[in-house]
Amino acid sequence: MSATQVRLVRLALIVLLIVLWEIYARFVSTSSLIAGPSDVAMAWWPKVAGDSRVLSAVAVTLVELVVAFALSVVFGMLIGVLIGLSNIGRRSFYPLVLMLYGIPQAILLPLFVLVFGLGPASKIAFGFSHGIFPVIVNTLAGMRNVSPLLVGGAAAMGATRAQQVRYVIFPHMVTTVFAGLRLAMTLTLLGVVLAEIFVSQGGIGFFTLLYSETFNPAALMALVLTLALMAIALNELVRLVEARFSRWKD
Repeated sequence: MSATQVRLVRLALIVLLIVLWEIYARFVSTSSLIAGPSDVAMAWWPKVAGDSRVLSAVAVTLVELVVAFALSVVFGMLIGVLIGLSNIGRRSFYPLVLMLYGIPQAILLPLFVLVFGLGPASKIAFGFSHGIFPVIVNTLAGMRNVSPLLVGGAAAMGATRAQQVRYVIFPHMVTTVFAGLRLAMTLTLLGVVLAEIFVSQGGIGFFTLLYSETFNPAALMALVLTLALMAIALNELVRLVEARFSRWKD
């Protein structure tokens, strides 16, 4: 199946889902809290795109997300590489990383609020706590997939440890690392929005809670779809960066 055919199938599936959603909301559902796509589209302009407060909230959330994700990538890859460079590091620290990764982050939100306050710092820190662990785990997994013969050969030819990481290890773990980055992007967004819902007076999470409590399903769905489009755009950006590094690997 060609790339064009794949795109057409995806588009047809999206259109079908929208049609089924509209039919269900109009003719099947008996609840007034179910908004159809047409209602959502009509609510999108005055309630989301037409409201300067919501646009400012989107900008705040986007900044918090980008900062939290950037910190997750930098520190996650750094920690992952440092742990994965030695067998002692993998055996000593990797179980600790998995243990921390398994802790439900939501129960730690009050602690983040106590430490960082109610401002953007707590949302960034909470998003960072969601995003860093997938980066660490996938970085370690990618390093384990590199053949020891390649690393040993580079060392025998006089390559320093930094050169081994840059020219041998990193190109061979690109696919695994970027799989972790895409997961980290989603989890970072989840962490930021959760923090905004519970402790913020601004950001998308605040308006999501506001529309939910005021029983405004059309505006709520419009805001959720805006959030989804933002996540899709950011993940597509990560995919483009991955394609760039994949060419370097090849």
